[in-house]
Amino acid sequence: MTPDLSLFNLILHASLVVQLVLLVLLAASVISWTMILDRARTLSKARRTANDFEERFWSGGDLSELYRELSQDDQGLASIFRAGFKEYVRMRKIEDNDMMAILQGTERSMRVALSREMDRLETNLAFLATVGSTSPYVGLFGTVWGIMQSFHALGNVEQATLALVAPGISEALIATAIGLFAAIPAVIAYNRYSNQVERLNNRYEEFMEEFSTLLQRQGRG
Repeated sequence: MTPDLSLFNLILHASLVVQLVLLVLLAASVISWTMILDRARTLSKARRTANDFEERFWSGGDLSELYRELSQDDQGLASIFRAGFKEYVRMRKIEDNDMMAILQGTERSMRVALSREMDRLETNLAFLATVGSTSPYVGLFGTVWGIMQSFHALGNVEQATLALVAPGISEALIATAIGLFAAIPAVIAYNRYSNQVERLNNRYEEFMEEFSTLLQRQGRG
């Protein structure tokens, strides 16, 4: 590649609109990669904590003791369990003989905790989806604008040659390339993490059903 057609020179001599488009796409790419890494750590931790909690929960220990051992900062299954067990104990003091009302109140508390947990896990996924869907179009806008400027400049010369057209078209196509560079990782990450969040949601709901069944058996015992 000649110096005049190097990537740096093409960006440096691009029109202001194309440069702004490239700057927006670069910022979107950096932010999306930051969110991708953050979601990777968050979801990996959510799976680990779920495994650890289920191992403790199904070990056959006393539920009251498990509740006391948990911290207010616990997340995932632990936070759902804490919300449900706390409401269960409170409702038992109020509705000692109405097991249906006790279980309904417990399930409502766990649903609220589940909703908060899903909001936490889904944080930034909407941004990744937006970057993945809009970045190619933003890059295409920069490309179209750059090509328009190139052809407009050709109107001011008597003889158009490839040497005159190539730099303008090359700098315009960079916008499309950067748009795809920003979009592809965001789309892949969004699809992957959405699937992981859905699997965690199903896992949490299954635990809630099993926990409710266990409380119902204890209440009848």
